[in-house]
Amino acid sequence: MLTTEQLKKLEKELKAGKEQILFRFKNNGHFQKDFTFPFNSTGDLSAYDNHPGDEGTELYEREKDLALWEHEKEHLHDIEHALSLIEKGTYGRCEVCGKDIPYDRLTVLPTATTCREHSSNVSISKDRPIEEEVLNPPFGHFERDGEENVAYDSEDAYQEVERYGSSITPQDLAVPPLSYGQMHIEYGEPVGNVEDYENFVATDITGKEVTVYPTKDHEKYEELLDEEGIMTPFGDLPPAEKEPYTEDD
Repeated sequence: MLTTEQLKKLEKELKAGKEQILFRFKNNGHFQKDFTFPFNSTGDLSAYDNHPGDEGTELYEREKDLALWEHEKEHLHDIEHALSLIEKGTYGRCEVCGKDIPYDRLTVLPTATTCREHSSNVSISKDRPIEEEVLNPPFGHFERDGEENVAYDSEDAYQEVERYGSSITPQDLAVPPLSYGQMHIEYGEPVGNVEDYENFVATDITGKEVTVYPTKDHEKYEELLDEEGIMTPFGDLPPAEKEPYTEDD
């Protein structure tokens, strides 16, 4: 439990922090929040004759001002909330479990109203998107411990632009293709997916809770699996959970 001396010291620090924020708000017009981009903040009547780079700089500065204003506004709210708890006589106790907040924690963060165990920073979910598993190694390195990287790489970038044409013509090939659309490398490779089932199967952020969306591709894939007597890499294809497609799909 906080002593009277400790409580007065923390209250003095909170009030000083509040005065500093209000002083900054008063002297810089709430970080120029009352101005609108781009004309009121720059004095220009029009952006027509301004260089795009200059416009980008002004936009960045306005975004920075708004971010600082939001940060200070939130800090002011936390200070006022802590001061209200001092008036109620409940400051220094966790608002979740009711236990005393250590004085060392309050000296570092006077606006703290919970113990460390119930801090919002501790309760943040550690789940990460399943897509992050293919983001490493970085661009330009295609293998890691013998595993192939399936992220977008330089080969994908070349294929992306080669489909629009290259110096190679049909007469340069031993077996001419049927059309110019077949001139680029791996022209039959799917765009936007690796496996066929990715067109109608989705998961949650962690790669679990597989959901099947019925489409014509879904039916063809199921028929192929039945003919081959095999399953997908993630096991048997779950039943579709959404409404079937219509003739317009």
